[in-house]
Amino acid sequence: MPNNSTIPLLDLGPAFAGEPGALEATAVELRRICETVGFLFIANHGVPFELVDATFAAAARFHAQPLEAKLEVKLDDTMQGYLPYKSSTTRANGLVAVRKPNENEAFFVNPEREPGRDANRWPAAVPEMRAVALRYFAALEALSMRLLPVYARALDLPADYFGPLCDRSLSSLRLTHYPPVAYGADEYGIAPHTDSSFFTLLAQNPVPGLQIRTQEGEWISAPVIPETFVVNTGDVLNRWTNGRFLSTPHRAFNTMAAARYAIPFFFHPNPETMVEALPGCVPPGEAPRFPAQTVGDYMAWFRGQNYAHFRKDAAAAE
Repeated sequence: MPNNSTIPLLDLGPAFAGEPGALEATAVELRRICETVGFLFIANHGVPFELVDATFAAAARFHAQPLEAKLEVKLDDTMQGYLPYKSSTTRANGLVAVRKPNENEAFFVNPEREPGRDANRWPAAVPEMRAVALRYFAALEALSMRLLPVYARALDLPADYFGPLCDRSLSSLRLTHYPPVAYGADEYGIAPHTDSSFFTLLAQNPVPGLQIRTQEGEWISAPVIPETFVVNTGDVLNRWTNGRFLSTPHRAFNTMAAARYAIPFFFHPNPETMVEALPGCVPPGEAPRFPAQTVGDYMAWFRGQNYAHFRKDAAAAE
């Protein structure tokens, strides 16, 4: 564990190499982290950081375009495309008293499983972006699938429990730009929130900005640990575990003089997967804390809360 952080570091090398007993030992540590912190760093994850760097570069080149060029691929109803600066407001929680637009802009990438049917729209002026973003998406989705047995064993489930429920995941990649700004009262790069995901994978970059809220209510900054990913439990897994695995609030700023980019990958189960309390997660005599709901229905609600206002505002302006 880094000395300057209460966010644990989990080495995936032994488990991913199939060393005897490593999966179970890693699962025990993951369980402890998910029940007490909700955030961790992972090392020896197998994703080449040359690909991470290339994805950061593609994100920077996209956001460097004039606004008119970015608006040619404006966010659509499938949640794919460009979300302009200060066009989103974090609404699906009670973590902030004053809701102001987030000080960022982003480009959303969806999976391309059936070419021509669910393809993304790509900026013509950044021709390398499609290949790089889809390679990164594939690498992060593959890493997510490798992590699922660790999560399953952390919950005393068979190692292959989650695989069939997540093999056509409703995941998304967000290429975010946080420009250097002077933040006023109740202003954030992205306001305090929890993620909607099963878990989120966030590649490290040289410009810090992520902060998490501890269980004691203190906001702490996540250090930059080269060639690691930050992983956090999202609301889907929190609901699936009946609140046992924590979906920890976090926020982001850019207080540096240079631009900050973030390329979070939000891993979700398949849209038809039913999220209801897993075995062993409801104490005897108690009812589940959350209603059973498909991932697709939950995500429709979440996106409606946090992004529908942008679509309405955009439609009114056309």
